[in-house]
Amino acid sequence: MIIKSIKLTNFRNHAQYFLECQDKTSLILGENGCGKTSVLEAIYILTRGKSFRATDPEILKHGTEFYRIELVYENGESAAATYDGKTKTFHILDKKTKRLPLKSKYPVVLFLPSDLNLISHAPSRRRDYFDRIFSELDENYSVNLSKYKKALKQRNEILKQDHNSSDSVFSWNLLLAKYGTLLCQTRQQLIRKINLELTPTYYSIAKNSDQIEIIYQSDSLEQSEQKYLATLEQNFARDQILGHTSFGIHRDDYIFEFNGKLADGSASRGETRSIILALKFIEAKLIETNLRLKPLILLDDVFSELDTTRRQCLVDNFKDNQVIITSVEEI
Repeated sequence: MIIKSIKLTNFRNHAQYFLECQDKTSLILGENGCGKTSVLEAIYILTRGKSFRATDPEILKHGTEFYRIELVYENGESAAATYDGKTKTFHILDKKTKRLPLKSKYPVVLFLPSDLNLISHAPSRRRDYFDRIFSELDENYSVNLSKYKKALKQRNEILKQDHNSSDSVFSWNLLLAKYGTLLCQTRQQLIRKINLELTPTYYSIAKNSDQIEIIYQSDSLEQSEQKYLATLEQNFARDQILGHTSFGIHRDDYIFEFNGKLADGSASRGETRSIILALKFIEAKLIETNLRLKPLILLDDVFSELDTTRRQCLVDNFKDNQVIITSVEEI
């Protein structure tokens, strides 16, 4: 897929915006706060089905009643999304749907400035980051994750009530055990694949012999669905007191190790940036291998955070992809 143009109406601070994209690299220049990231966000919505940073009411330009995104592709096809203040609707091939159809989704490698701080971020940020990657690589992952989150929300709401019993959460326990086990297995498999590529890819950037590994931490490792369910039931009394579910894959974490030590603290600023670059390159490679598609690359003002060598690595690695870059200065 190559995007030829994008048009925005009432999207964040854009009353009207139009961008004609290049086949390879498109550069969006502007000062901070002018809405450059919003253009990438709009593209992401029409390629992945949702924003990477906000809800629809937050996206809608203040004082307006709707927003609309329109994409035109190289093959002449088009896609649009409209939010009327209540509901978002996708318009694909003259059909309207409330969700972006799976066949209309396209893989995207998104690179945000905050990603460069992934190693030192809170566990929740790392979970969100890898959930986004895994959803690109495995079409069932996002479906299972959505079902898990819905069950978790329902269980937590019951736990907050004054009168509840273990029976009242049993059906939600079953769903959490089912989807939690599936998600844990997928996470293990994909982290193994990433780890196989991580050190050699890092070497291609940093040109040294450092060893990099991501340690997937989960209380659910190697647990069967039955054991997962049993643990939820055993924790019920404790969860009643806490008012939330204390066990499950929603508490997982991903720890980066640098030469056998925690990267957060032992790796320098430049080394951590090389690790994240390697992770992005691996993501793109796995997408192309698994899906037989070259992902669209969205780079949000990351060039200003990288030195000349790492900038060149980024350019060289994605030279065969369509890339859309935002920046405050010419590149």
